[in-house]
Amino acid sequence: MTRTARRTRRTLTMAGAGTAVLLALSACSSSSDDASEASDPSASAPSGEVSGPVTVFAAASLKESFTALGKEFETEHPGTEVTFSFGGSDSLAASITGGAPADVFASASPKTMKIVTDAGDASGTPVTFVRNQLEIATLPGNPDEISSLRDLTGPDLKVVLCDAEVPCGAAAQKALDAAGLKVTPVSYEQDVKSALTKVELKEADAAVVYTTDVRAADGKVEGVDFPESADAVNDYPIVRLKDTRNAGAAEAFIALVRSDAGQKILTGAGFLKP
Repeated sequence: MTRTARRTRRTLTMAGAGTAVLLALSACSSSSDDASEASDPSASAPSGEVSGPVTVFAAASLKESFTALGKEFETEHPGTEVTFSFGGSDSLAASITGGAPADVFASASPKTMKIVTDAGDASGTPVTFVRNQLEIATLPGNPDEISSLRDLTGPDLKVVLCDAEVPCGAAAQKALDAAGLKVTPVSYEQDVKSALTKVELKEADAAVVYTTDVRAADGKVEGVDFPESADAVNDYPIVRLKDTRNAGAAEAFIALVRSDAGQKILTGAGFLKP
């Protein structure tokens, strides 16, 4: 074989090897991309596209405003469905740590949110999205002429409070302590809506609830402000849960809650900005 022929053969062999290496690298890159997309469900979905169900556990005082936000969310994201579970924040937190399936938790106090974060069931850091202040709910027309927190200590007045483990109950107790007062209620309720219902049904003369609940009652009760409520304003934190089955929808719902449109609905219900 001539020197020229040997040189030509060596060149062709090296070129063929180079091509093989390039093909192998291309295959590895493609395989890696496929694996990445398989491990990240959102990788193949268009940016910003949200669909599917999302379950939100939220404090009872958020019922009216979150229901409105849920409808807004479903309108903005066709193909989604928001399911709510409203109740006392402590009970909701216990359900979450007990394994109840949920995507978002909105609590009426940092203390009850801490139950979830301490258990490692939150994804990321909770963010305060609104605040809420207390009022005294009385019967329409305020027949007992209640004008202050001190009036609730009257022996002939039937008063209802939230349980101390519930954020509205803890806030009420904080306000009473600030005023140096003691109230003996006819019952302790497990969430703020239950306390309000006692007054609506005339089973109680007054209840310490949130301003938002008085407003949501739409004339069924009358609200009385008291200065000690300024010492017991509750922050409301919200967080995506670690075991969410729909992280995209959960994050999108939280984004709506914190958006200008969401804040408009919440402040319109009587909540205070964070």
